[in-house]
Amino acid sequence: MKLVQKRSKKTGLPPGTLVHIGEKKSDKVTITTFHYADGYCEERQLDQPDLLAPPTDESVVWANVGGVHRMDVLESFGKQFGLHALLLEDIANTDQRPKLDDYETYFFLVTKMLTLTERQDVLVEQVSLVLGRNFVLSFQENGTDVFQPVRERLRGGKGRLRQSGADYLFHALIDAIVDHYFAVLEMVGEKIESLQQLVVSDPKPETLREIHALKRQLLFLRRAVWPLRDVMNNLSRSDCPFLQHATKVFFRDVYDHVVQIVDTIETLREMVSASLDIYLSSVSYRLNTVMRVLTVITTIFMPLSFIASIYGMNFEHMPELRSEWGYPMVLGVMAAVGIAMLVVFRNKRWL
Repeated sequence: MKLVQKRSKKTGLPPGTLVHIGEKKSDKVTITTFHYADGYCEERQLDQPDLLAPPTDESVVWANVGGVHRMDVLESFGKQFGLHALLLEDIANTDQRPKLDDYETYFFLVTKMLTLTERQDVLVEQVSLVLGRNFVLSFQENGTDVFQPVRERLRGGKGRLRQSGADYLFHALIDAIVDHYFAVLEMVGEKIESLQQLVVSDPKPETLREIHALKRQLLFLRRAVWPLRDVMNNLSRSDCPFLQHATKVFFRDVYDHVVQIVDTIETLREMVSASLDIYLSSVSYRLNTVMRVLTVITTIFMPLSFIASIYGMNFEHMPELRSEWGYPMVLGVMAAVGIAMLVVFRNKRWL
Protein backbone atom coordinates (compact mmCIF):
# COMPACT_ATOMS: atom_id res chain seq x y z
CA MET A 1 0.00 0.00 0.00
CA LYS A 2 2.08 2.90 -1.31
CA LEU A 3 1.08 6.41 -0.33
CA VAL A 4 3.10 8.03 -3.13
CA GLN A 5 3.85 6.65 -6.59
CA LYS A 6 6.97 7.52 -8.59
CA ARG A 7 6.31 10.37 -11.01
CA SER A 8 9.88 11.05 -12.15
CA LYS A 9 9.28 9.44 -15.55
CA LYS A 10 6.91 12.30 -16.48
CA THR A 11 9.39 15.05 -15.72
CA GLY A 12 9.60 17.55 -18.60
CA LEU A 13 6.82 15.97 -20.69
CA PRO A 14 3.97 18.16 -22.02
CA PRO A 15 0.45 17.87 -20.52
CA GLY A 16 -1.59 15.04 -21.96
CA THR A 17 1.38 12.73 -22.58
CA LEU A 18 0.33 9.16 -21.84
CA VAL A 19 2.73 7.57 -19.38
CA HIS A 20 1.70 4.76 -17.06
CA ILE A 21 2.47 5.51 -13.41
CA GLY A 22 2.01 2.67 -10.95
CA GLU A 23 2.40 -1.08 -10.76
CA LYS A 24 1.81 -3.28 -13.78
CA LYS A 25 -0.56 -5.83 -12.26
CA SER A 26 -1.26 -7.82 -15.43
CA ASP A 27 0.39 -8.30 -18.82
CA LYS A 28 -2.92 -8.68 -20.60
CA VAL A 29 -5.58 -6.02 -21.04
CA THR A 30 -9.17 -7.30 -20.90
CA ILE A 31 -12.13 -5.43 -22.39
CA THR A 32 -15.62 -6.56 -21.42
CA THR A 33 -18.63 -4.81 -22.93
CA PHE A 34 -22.34 -4.83 -22.14
CA HIS A 35 -24.81 -3.42 -24.65
CA TYR A 36 -28.29 -3.43 -23.17
CA ALA A 37 -31.73 -1.88 -23.17
CA ASP A 38 -35.11 -2.72 -21.66
CA GLY A 39 -35.46 -5.91 -23.65
CA TYR A 40 -32.05 -7.39 -24.26
CA CYS A 41 -28.47 -7.54 -23.01
CA GLU A 42 -25.42 -8.45 -25.09
CA GLU A 43 -22.08 -9.24 -23.47
CA ARG A 44 -18.82 -9.45 -25.42
CA GLN A 45 -15.08 -9.79 -24.90
CA LEU A 46 -12.93 -7.58 -27.13
CA ASP A 47 -9.24 -7.42 -27.89
CA GLN A 48 -9.28 -3.83 -29.15
CA PRO A 49 -11.89 -1.06 -28.74
CA ASP A 50 -11.82 -0.17 -32.46
CA LEU A 51 -15.31 -1.54 -33.09
CA LEU A 52 -16.71 0.07 -29.93
CA ALA A 53 -18.53 3.40 -30.09
CA PRO A 54 -21.35 5.24 -28.27
CA PRO A 55 -24.77 3.91 -29.36
CA THR A 56 -26.94 6.12 -31.52
CA ASP A 57 -30.24 4.93 -30.00
CA GLU A 58 -31.48 4.90 -26.39
CA SER A 59 -29.55 1.76 -25.47
CA VAL A 60 -26.57 1.83 -23.09
CA VAL A 61 -23.00 0.59 -23.57
CA TRP A 62 -20.76 -0.27 -20.67
CA ALA A 63 -17.12 -1.08 -21.38
CA ASN A 64 -14.97 -2.33 -18.51
CA VAL A 65 -11.20 -2.27 -19.13
CA GLY A 66 -8.85 -4.33 -16.95
CA GLY A 67 -5.36 -2.89 -17.24
CA VAL A 68 -4.30 0.70 -17.91
CA HIS A 69 -0.64 0.13 -18.79
CA ARG A 70 -1.14 -0.11 -22.56
CA MET A 71 -1.23 3.37 -24.04
CA ASP A 72 -2.47 2.19 -27.44
CA VAL A 73 -5.69 0.89 -25.83
CA LEU A 74 -6.27 4.18 -24.04
CA GLU A 75 -5.66 6.13 -27.24
CA SER A 76 -8.19 3.93 -29.08
CA PHE A 77 -10.83 4.65 -26.45
CA GLY A 78 -10.00 8.34 -26.71
CA LYS A 79 -10.61 8.31 -30.46
CA GLN A 80 -13.76 6.19 -30.34
CA PHE A 81 -15.46 8.17 -27.56
CA GLY A 82 -13.86 11.59 -28.06
CA LEU A 83 -12.08 11.66 -24.69
CA HIS A 84 -9.80 14.53 -23.74
CA ALA A 85 -6.05 13.90 -23.64
CA LEU A 86 -5.83 15.08 -20.01
CA LEU A 87 -8.52 12.57 -19.08
CA LEU A 88 -6.53 9.73 -20.64
CA GLU A 89 -3.43 10.95 -18.83
CA ASP A 90 -5.28 10.78 -15.49
CA ILE A 91 -6.42 7.22 -16.26
CA ALA A 92 -2.83 6.11 -16.85
CA ASN A 93 -1.72 7.79 -13.60
CA THR A 94 -2.81 5.44 -10.81
CA ASP A 95 -1.80 7.89 -8.06
CA GLN A 96 -4.77 10.19 -8.60
CA ARG A 97 -6.76 11.72 -5.78
CA PRO A 98 -10.50 10.91 -5.96
CA LYS A 99 -12.08 13.66 -8.01
CA LEU A 100 -14.87 14.58 -10.43
CA ASP A 101 -14.23 16.48 -13.69
CA ASP A 102 -16.97 17.90 -15.91
CA TYR A 103 -16.08 17.87 -19.62
CA GLU A 104 -19.56 19.22 -20.63
CA THR A 105 -20.51 16.17 -22.71
CA TYR A 106 -19.33 13.60 -20.17
CA PHE A 107 -18.24 13.21 -16.55
CA PHE A 108 -14.93 11.79 -15.41
CA LEU A 109 -14.62 10.31 -11.92
CA VAL A 110 -11.58 8.81 -10.18
CA THR A 111 -11.96 6.71 -7.05
CA LYS A 112 -10.22 3.91 -5.16
CA MET A 113 -11.41 0.32 -5.00
CA LEU A 114 -10.63 -1.51 -1.73
CA THR A 115 -10.93 -5.27 -1.40
CA LEU A 116 -9.85 -7.93 1.08
CA THR A 117 -7.71 -10.97 0.36
CA GLU A 118 -8.02 -14.35 2.06
CA ARG A 119 -5.28 -13.26 4.46
CA GLN A 120 -7.31 -10.17 5.37
CA ASP A 121 -4.91 -7.84 3.55
CA VAL A 122 -6.28 -4.72 1.89
CA LEU A 123 -5.78 -4.45 -1.86
CA VAL A 124 -6.01 -0.96 -3.36
CA GLU A 125 -6.85 -0.29 -6.99
CA GLN A 126 -7.67 2.92 -8.80
CA VAL A 127 -10.88 2.95 -10.82
CA SER A 128 -11.62 5.63 -13.41
CA LEU A 129 -15.21 6.06 -14.60
CA VAL A 130 -16.45 8.02 -17.61
CA LEU A 131 -20.18 8.81 -17.84
CA GLY A 132 -21.68 9.92 -21.14
CA ARG A 133 -25.28 10.32 -22.27
CA ASN A 134 -25.66 6.64 -23.12
CA PHE A 135 -22.33 5.02 -22.25
CA VAL A 136 -20.17 4.25 -19.22
CA LEU A 137 -16.47 3.42 -19.36
CA SER A 138 -14.65 1.91 -16.38
CA PHE A 139 -10.88 1.52 -16.25
CA GLN A 140 -9.27 -0.70 -13.58
CA GLU A 141 -5.69 -1.62 -12.81
CA ASN A 142 -6.82 -5.24 -13.23
CA GLY A 143 -5.91 -6.19 -9.69
CA THR A 144 -9.34 -6.84 -8.21
CA ASP A 145 -12.96 -6.47 -9.22
CA VAL A 146 -16.12 -5.69 -7.22
CA PHE A 147 -18.42 -5.23 -10.22
CA GLN A 148 -19.52 -8.86 -10.45
CA PRO A 149 -22.91 -8.21 -8.73
CA VAL A 150 -23.62 -5.46 -11.29
CA ARG A 151 -22.86 -7.87 -14.14
CA GLU A 152 -25.17 -10.49 -12.66
CA ARG A 153 -27.98 -7.95 -12.40
CA LEU A 154 -27.51 -7.03 -16.05
CA ARG A 155 -27.39 -10.65 -17.21
CA GLY A 156 -30.48 -11.65 -15.24
CA GLY A 157 -32.44 -8.48 -15.83
CA LYS A 158 -32.88 -7.98 -12.09
CA GLY A 159 -33.62 -4.61 -10.61
CA ARG A 160 -33.93 -1.42 -12.65
CA LEU A 161 -30.56 -1.45 -14.41
CA ARG A 162 -31.88 -2.40 -17.85
CA GLN A 163 -34.84 -0.04 -17.56
CA SER A 164 -32.66 2.92 -16.57
CA GLY A 165 -30.07 4.96 -18.38
CA ALA A 166 -26.31 5.18 -18.17
CA ASP A 167 -26.49 7.47 -15.14
CA TYR A 168 -28.06 4.71 -13.04
CA LEU A 169 -25.36 2.23 -14.17
CA PHE A 170 -22.82 4.89 -13.17
CA HIS A 171 -24.42 4.97 -9.71
CA ALA A 172 -24.46 1.16 -9.46
CA LEU A 173 -20.71 0.94 -10.11
CA ILE A 174 -19.92 3.63 -7.52
CA ASP A 175 -22.26 2.02 -5.02
CA ALA A 176 -20.52 -1.36 -5.47
CA ILE A 177 -17.17 0.28 -4.71
CA VAL A 178 -18.46 2.13 -1.64
CA ASP A 179 -20.17 -0.98 -0.24
CA HIS A 180 -16.80 -2.76 -0.09
CA TYR A 181 -15.45 0.05 2.08
CA PHE A 182 -17.70 -1.19 4.87
CA ALA A 183 -16.22 -4.70 4.68
CA VAL A 184 -12.70 -3.26 4.87
CA LEU A 185 -13.59 -1.03 7.83
CA GLU A 186 -15.21 -3.94 9.68
CA MET A 187 -11.98 -5.93 9.33
CA VAL A 188 -9.86 -2.98 10.48
CA GLY A 189 -12.21 -2.40 13.42
CA GLU A 190 -11.91 -6.02 14.53
CA LYS A 191 -8.12 -5.75 14.37
CA ILE A 192 -8.16 -2.61 16.49
CA GLU A 193 -10.43 -4.16 19.12
CA SER A 194 -8.23 -7.25 19.47
CA LEU A 195 -5.18 -4.99 19.51
CA GLN A 196 -6.56 -2.92 22.38
CA GLN A 197 -7.05 -6.05 24.47
CA LEU A 198 -3.50 -7.15 23.69
CA VAL A 199 -2.12 -3.72 24.58
CA VAL A 200 -3.69 -3.87 28.03
CA SER A 201 -2.88 -7.51 28.81
CA ASP A 202 0.52 -8.12 27.21
CA PRO A 203 2.16 -5.23 25.33
CA LYS A 204 5.13 -6.30 23.21
CA PRO A 205 7.35 -4.65 20.57
CA GLU A 206 5.38 -6.53 17.90
CA THR A 207 2.25 -4.77 19.17
CA LEU A 208 3.84 -1.39 18.54
CA ARG A 209 4.66 -2.37 14.96
CA GLU A 210 1.06 -3.47 14.43
CA ILE A 211 -0.21 -0.16 15.81
CA HIS A 212 1.95 1.78 13.35
CA ALA A 213 0.80 -0.48 10.49
CA LEU A 214 -2.85 0.22 11.36
CA LYS A 215 -2.17 3.96 11.57
CA ARG A 216 -0.64 3.87 8.11
CA GLN A 217 -3.55 1.83 6.78
CA LEU A 218 -6.13 4.23 8.19
CA LEU A 219 -4.20 7.18 6.79
CA PHE A 220 -4.44 5.65 3.33
CA LEU A 221 -8.16 4.88 3.80
CA ARG A 222 -8.81 8.46 4.85
CA ARG A 223 -6.92 9.74 1.81
CA ALA A 224 -8.94 7.44 -0.47
CA VAL A 225 -12.39 8.18 0.99
CA TRP A 226 -12.33 11.77 2.25
CA PRO A 227 -12.36 13.48 -1.22
CA LEU A 228 -15.11 11.11 -2.37
CA ARG A 229 -17.52 12.90 -0.05
CA ASP A 230 -17.28 16.12 -2.06
CA VAL A 231 -17.47 14.14 -5.31
CA MET A 232 -20.76 12.53 -4.38
CA ASN A 233 -22.14 15.81 -3.07
CA ASN A 234 -21.36 17.49 -6.40
CA LEU A 235 -22.93 14.62 -8.34
CA SER A 236 -26.15 14.79 -6.34
CA ARG A 237 -26.38 18.57 -7.00
CA SER A 238 -25.21 18.59 -10.62
CA ASP A 239 -27.29 20.22 -13.37
CA CYS A 240 -25.91 17.94 -16.08
CA PRO A 241 -28.61 17.23 -18.72
CA PHE A 242 -27.87 13.49 -18.98
CA LEU A 243 -27.99 13.05 -15.18
CA GLN A 244 -31.67 12.47 -14.43
CA HIS A 245 -33.32 13.96 -11.39
CA ALA A 246 -34.59 10.55 -10.22
CA THR A 247 -31.02 9.20 -10.15
CA LYS A 248 -29.74 12.05 -8.00
CA VAL A 249 -31.64 10.55 -5.07
CA PHE A 250 -29.46 7.45 -5.31
CA PHE A 251 -26.32 9.56 -5.45
CA ARG A 252 -27.44 11.29 -2.24
CA ASP A 253 -27.79 7.85 -0.67
CA VAL A 254 -24.21 7.00 -1.66
CA TYR A 255 -23.15 10.38 -0.26
CA ASP A 256 -24.70 9.43 3.10
CA HIS A 257 -22.77 6.15 3.04
CA VAL A 258 -19.52 7.98 2.31
CA VAL A 259 -20.13 10.39 5.20
CA GLN A 260 -20.75 7.43 7.49
CA ILE A 261 -17.53 5.79 6.28
CA VAL A 262 -15.55 8.98 6.88
CA ASP A 263 -16.91 9.19 10.44
CA THR A 264 -16.01 5.56 11.02
CA ILE A 265 -12.47 6.11 9.77
CA GLU A 266 -12.03 9.08 12.11
CA THR A 267 -13.32 7.01 15.02
CA LEU A 268 -10.93 4.16 14.19
CA ARG A 269 -8.02 6.60 13.95
CA GLU A 270 -8.83 7.90 17.41
CA MET A 271 -9.00 4.32 18.70
CA VAL A 272 -5.56 3.56 17.23
CA SER A 273 -4.13 6.72 18.77
CA ALA A 274 -5.67 5.70 22.09
CA SER A 275 -4.13 2.24 21.69
CA LEU A 276 -0.73 3.83 21.21
CA ASP A 277 -1.20 5.89 24.39
CA ILE A 278 -2.33 2.78 26.28
CA TYR A 279 0.69 0.87 24.99
CA LEU A 280 3.10 3.56 26.15
CA SER A 281 1.31 3.79 29.51
CA SER A 282 1.38 0.00 29.93
CA VAL A 283 5.08 -0.20 29.12
CA SER A 284 5.80 2.70 31.46
CA TYR A 285 3.72 1.09 34.22
CA ARG A 286 5.53 -2.23 33.86
CA LEU A 287 8.87 -0.43 33.92
CA ASN A 288 7.85 1.50 37.03
CA THR A 289 6.77 -1.73 38.71
CA VAL A 290 10.13 -3.34 38.02
CA MET A 291 12.00 -0.25 39.17
CA ARG A 292 9.93 -0.10 42.35
CA VAL A 293 10.78 -3.69 43.24
CA LEU A 294 14.46 -3.10 42.52
CA THR A 295 14.40 0.11 44.57
CA VAL A 296 12.82 -1.67 47.54
CA ILE A 297 15.41 -4.46 47.37
CA THR A 298 18.22 -1.91 47.17
CA THR A 299 16.79 0.10 50.07
CA ILE A 300 16.48 -3.01 52.26
CA PHE A 301 20.05 -4.09 51.60
CA MET A 302 21.55 -0.66 52.20
CA PRO A 303 21.56 -0.88 56.06
CA LEU A 304 22.52 -4.56 55.84
CA SER A 305 25.48 -3.67 53.64
CA PHE A 306 26.36 -0.90 56.08
CA ILE A 307 26.48 -3.33 59.04
CA ALA A 308 28.41 -5.92 57.03
CA SER A 309 30.92 -3.30 55.88
CA ILE A 310 31.55 -2.16 59.49
CA TYR A 311 32.28 -5.68 60.69
CA GLY A 312 34.40 -6.25 57.62
CA MET A 313 36.97 -3.69 58.81
CA ASN A 314 40.24 -5.17 60.16
CA PHE A 315 40.23 -3.77 63.73
CA GLU A 316 41.14 -5.82 66.79
CA HIS A 317 38.92 -4.04 69.32
CA MET A 318 35.32 -4.13 68.09
CA PRO A 319 32.08 -4.92 70.02
CA GLU A 320 31.27 -8.64 70.10
CA LEU A 321 34.15 -9.35 67.72
CA ARG A 322 35.50 -12.27 69.76
CA SER A 323 32.18 -13.24 71.31
CA GLU A 324 30.86 -16.73 70.70
CA TRP A 325 27.42 -15.34 69.76
CA GLY A 326 28.68 -12.31 67.86
CA TYR A 327 28.19 -13.74 64.37
CA PRO A 328 24.59 -14.98 64.84
CA MET A 329 23.76 -11.79 66.74
CA VAL A 330 24.83 -9.63 63.79
CA LEU A 331 22.86 -11.81 61.39
CA GLY A 332 19.82 -11.50 63.64
CA VAL A 333 20.13 -7.73 63.76
CA MET A 334 20.39 -7.62 59.94
CA ALA A 335 17.33 -9.87 59.56
CA ALA A 336 15.35 -7.74 62.05
CA VAL A 337 16.25 -4.56 60.16
CA GLY A 338 15.18 -6.10 56.88
CA ILE A 339 11.86 -7.36 58.27
CA ALA A 340 11.15 -4.00 59.91
CA MET A 341 11.72 -2.17 56.64
CA LEU A 342 9.41 -4.59 54.80
CA VAL A 343 6.68 -3.92 57.38
CA VAL A 344 7.11 -0.17 56.98
CA PHE A 345 6.95 -0.42 53.18
CA ARG A 346 3.84 -2.58 53.40
CA ASN A 347 2.10 -0.10 55.71
CA LYS A 348 2.91 2.76 53.36
CA ARG A 349 1.62 0.66 50.43
CA TRP A 350 4.88 0.88 48.59
CA LEU A 351 4.67 -2.86 47.93
